[in-house]
Amino acid sequence: MNLSPELEKIRDEIKAYALDYGLDPFETIFEILDFDQINEVASYGGFPTRYPHWSFGMEYEQLRKSYAYGLHKIYEMVINSDPSYAYLLENNALVDQKIVIAHVYGHTDFFKHNQWFSATNRKMMDGMANHGTIIRRYAEKYGYDKVEGFLDICLSVDDLIDFHSLFIKRHPASRREEILEDDEDEETQIKLRSKEYMDGFVNPQEYLDEQRKKIEDERIRSYNFPEHPEKDILLFLIDNAPLENWQKVVLSIIRDESYYFAPQRVTKVMNEGWASYWHSTMMTEKVMKDSELIDYADHHSGTLGSSPGVVNPYKLGIELWKDIEDRWNKGKFGKEYDDCDDMEKKKNWDQHLGMGRQKIFDVRRVANDITFIDNYLTKEFCEKHQLFTYKYNDVIGMYEISDRDFQNIKTKLLFSLTNFGQPIIHIMDANFKNRGELYLQHQHEGIDLDVEYAKDTVQNIHKIWKRSVHLETRLGDKGKLFTFDGKDHIELNINT
Repeated sequence: MNLSPELEKIRDEIKAYALDYGLDPFETIFEILDFDQINEVASYGGFPTRYPHWSFGMEYEQLRKSYAYGLHKIYEMVINSDPSYAYLLENNALVDQKIVIAHVYGHTDFFKHNQWFSATNRKMMDGMANHGTIIRRYAEKYGYDKVEGFLDICLSVDDLIDFHSLFIKRHPASRREEILEDDEDEETQIKLRSKEYMDGFVNPQEYLDEQRKKIEDERIRSYNFPEHPEKDILLFLIDNAPLENWQKVVLSIIRDESYYFAPQRVTKVMNEGWASYWHSTMMTEKVMKDSELIDYADHHSGTLGSSPGVVNPYKLGIELWKDIEDRWNKGKFGKEYDDCDDMEKKKNWDQHLGMGRQKIFDVRRVANDITFIDNYLTKEFCEKHQLFTYKYNDVIGMYEISDRDFQNIKTKLLFSLTNFGQPIIHIMDANFKNRGELYLQHQHEGIDLDVEYAKDTVQNIHKIWKRSVHLETRLGDKGKLFTFDGKDHIELNINT
């Protein structure tokens, strides 16, 4: 459904304000959806033309029932593309529509200018439709159950990617001869020393051929495959697993979509905070009418509300953006400020630099959540917003504050955001025991793997690799090796 004339006027007004503030969003197409429609679109990740799969139906039912019981309400969705697509909820009050439109322009500006989105497919709406067409065609050709079963496997490992890989300039693949080339001349290595006139007798051709074969066999044994630990496990499987062509295409589709969604996961705090900052700024300074103040305050505070044990990216993000702007406006950065040990002086520090707005635009361009929090979350910010870590007390049966130390708070927050909070796993050897078995290694960072999830992951990778798959990890202080050989799960203690 298209916007009403009233909403079109509001959209144009808010867009003009956004441009005046220095935002530069993608051209954005707004559509109005009812509850069922917006839940359906949300269940497909915002792409209604996506391929069919039972998990999307399950997501729809969860969203529908959650709304029916008053547990959630989707106010908007916005898609990273050029042009961008945004969906508004039909029954929203007018003040809500204003908030959402302003919020959307914050998102589309972020999509357009943040470096982490620069390598994404800006025509992904068409890309998703193409993916859906391909998979539907395969379902007709090979059978729906067969294709859906393989999709189940692919979706269960869709986070085994290296989200940095789009920004890393890889070394070109070298030929094995070049990788293994020795500094010494091969003939010098294999020949026995002799006078020139005796060479044909001391180093007969049969002997030389035998020595060359030994050297080549040794080269093959010492050759690492992959040459370096491989984090983009999906790409490695596409290139090397014994899959049919249609299966490689399906796995590559899942990988492409994982990389499309990855920047949204690594900038969640920044992105939602940026959009919230701008809807707040535009509503309070330009858009909101006096009669809308109470409704705006109620809905805005609901968005920024926090629950125990849960980091609200809207709240953390907007407060950190506001803090950065304030600090750079007042000059609360640099060696002189950091070295000042007079707390009252630091509290009232103001050099009237007025650099805050430019600074947040600069940060918006280059940072992700990790660098955003690592560089700009300060001790003063933690104290002001009363941040702390917590743990469960078995004695009293309740969660309680465990630490207010700034560094510990920051470390725990950064850790929760690293690699989307997912385990970091590398392929170490694709020819383990010289039998073509796959050896994976979990980069243990203090949190143990969920054993059942680990076993399921190993089993599903086996369905792609077709040979035994091993996963090295640690549980507590003990090294563990989980293996699936196609029939049985095997768990061994190992030294790490």
